[in-house]
Amino acid sequence: MNEQVLNDTARAMVADGRGILAADESTGTIEKRFKSIGVENTEPNRRTYRDMLFTTPGFEQHTSGVILFEETLFQSALDGTPFPKLLASKGVIPGIKVDKGAKPLAGAPGETVTEGLDGLRERLAKYHEAGARFAKWRAVITIGEGIPSDTCIHTNAHALARYAALCQEAGIVPIVEPEVLMDADNTLEVCAQVTDRTLEAVFQELYLQRVLLEGMILKPNMVISGKKCPIQADRETVARETLRVLKRRVPAAVPGIAFLSGGQSDEDATAHLDIMNKLGPNPWKLTFSYGRALQAAALKAWSGSNADAGRKAHLHRAKMNGLAAQGKWEAGLEKAA
Repeated sequence: MNEQVLNDTARAMVADGRGILAADESTGTIEKRFKSIGVENTEPNRRTYRDMLFTTPGFEQHTSGVILFEETLFQSALDGTPFPKLLASKGVIPGIKVDKGAKPLAGAPGETVTEGLDGLRERLAKYHEAGARFAKWRAVITIGEGIPSDTCIHTNAHALARYAALCQEAGIVPIVEPEVLMDADNTLEVCAQVTDRTLEAVFQELYLQRVLLEGMILKPNMVISGKKCPIQADRETVARETLRVLKRRVPAAVPGIAFLSGGQSDEDATAHLDIMNKLGPNPWKLTFSYGRALQAAALKAWSGSNADAGRKAHLHRAKMNGLAAQGKWEAGLEKAA
């Protein structure tokens, strides 16, 4: 493990005004997205769509890295350039999603554990050879009646740390993603408590498994009201509560925190990040690692054939989030689109 290389890569991933595009939707997830615009979910269509995103002129000014699905890592752009090579030529770091998804957790009804550790060491060697320099593993924590249980939190924290240690051994920076879902009717206070418990467990496991904190990125949820909660916390409260929990649980040695958007509207995801940066300085860089919040507008504009409209929409969202990562976003800038 070359600690310097890991630290340099992690810091490049959270460089000023740049964040991470999550384009790692599984074949099943992208099918739902394509269905919404009436596009068939075929390998050529997935390749064409991702080519549109990755060839957006200027997106690299706001994008430090892209998380790829395994299929995409080994695909080539429409001009024949392998995708990892195309991204690297723009100064964008190629990354790879390595988990095999959340599966039901034995003995814990309604909860899941993320699988994919079997054979991971060998897969990481293959991904590194293909050009991936960081990876992502997502753990899913559900809020509900009597859950999450300690069983669920600790099982997922343990798996995240095992994955992170294997990544660093392979010279790959791990993005550690413990996502507390926002789908229930819980208040913001409940989300704060669960996020606090989760991050405490995750960092305890990372410590026990000797993960180099300087060579990783955290990808957490924001502290937010559940989607079905009748009282939705305002943007300022979300930003302040998120920072309060992170400052209690995330060591300053971690170079950066790249938030997931987790079903927030495009503009909310941008605004929350912006306020947190305006409330700084913070112990770590705060940026984005958005999937839907960077892609939804681009997907709709593209609609299977209009690459120029798709690129324009993609660039706008990348730019807005790049500004938010510096605390320089304003709502008025959205109208310019």
